[in-house]
Amino acid sequence: MEKIDLKKELKQLYTASSKTVAQVTVPPLRYLMIDGKGDPNTSKEYMQAIEALFSVSYTAKFAVRKGAQKMDYKVMPLEGLWWADDWSVFVAGDKSKWNWTMMILQPSFVADKTIETAIEDVRKRKNPAALHKLRLEEFSEGRCAQILHVGPFSAEGPTIEKLHEYILGHGSLAGKHHEVYLSDIRRADPTSWKTILRQPMK
Repeated sequence: MEKIDLKKELKQLYTASSKTVAQVTVPPLRYLMIDGKGDPNTSKEYMQAIEALFSVSYTAKFAVRKGAQKMDYKVMPLEGLWWADDWSVFVAGDKSKWNWTMMILQPSFVADKTIETAIEDVRKRKNPAALHKLRLEEFSEGRCAQILHVGPFSAEGPTIEKLHEYILGHGSLAGKHHEVYLSDIRRADPTSWKTILRQPMK
């Protein structure tokens, strides 16, 4: 059974250069999402959100593989939208006041009903604390700029500055700061973590 890799099919959105900023057009895509607030390094709410997102995403994947479609695919990486009510707080790095939406892209061929069934299955088996916050939603960013950051999240500052400088030279910032986590931070050395930093622009 062939395993579909959406990162390859959506290559322009899941690969980026660490040296130069590039513009991309992000079409409407469907995500499982959970909203929250607080420092991701210390927030229990954040960890609960990740548990619920991956539990449902993998349950849906196995349902598709066992179902009539007989398809298999790789679960997509975790992504996050980040913002603050006071932008100066975000720039200053006061993570306790950050808002976030953690999310995982769902393939278009996975029916809404399959996701709903997966949620109910996870509720019966594990019932993770954040499951009731989970939603399936179409999200569209349109015109964006992005760059690859290599290294720990705490060192993103200069890369974000480079991204923003590019955008301000070609228009203005719009929407929320978007990160795509390409590395498994549980196993990889922080110095080699790869994160796509994306920012909508107008």
